[in-house]
Amino acid sequence: MKKYVLFLMIINAFSSCDVRRKDKVADGTASLTGITAMDSTTIQIIDTAYNFGTVSEGEKVTYNFRFKNNGSKPLVVTDTHASCGCTVPEKPEKPIMPGETSFIKVVFNSKGKVGHNEKTITVVSNANPAFPPLILRGEITPVK
Repeated sequence: MKKYVLFLMIINAFSSCDVRRKDKVADGTASLTGITAMDSTTIQIIDTAYNFGTVSEGEKVTYNFRFKNNGSKPLVVTDTHASCGCTVPEKPEKPIMPGETSFIKVVFNSKGKVGHNEKTITVVSNANPAFPPLILRGEITPVK
């Protein structure tokens, strides 16, 4: 009997913890969405695509995708990620004030990427409408 009661208590404890965790995740998402909608700003994308041409395998290509905050509130870039691990985007750490221009720095490592390459960079921010996908493309030739 003691084992049965202990077993029920353990199951109850695990299921209770899981429910609370889901509630916190849902509450955090809802409040984040509300804040983003209230504090959104508009942007002008100066560079949406960059063709780096032809480079030799192993070269690193660096490019800065520029944009301007056209809105009346600070622009906060919360995340940037690329379609491939060979491409590393870097977001601005500080908010971009209204009227300021900034950039997303992208470094593409061409090692092992011979042929045509097209990488997509996704930017998450409080811009409304959202950032369009940023495109980095070019040809990689094998090292001779």
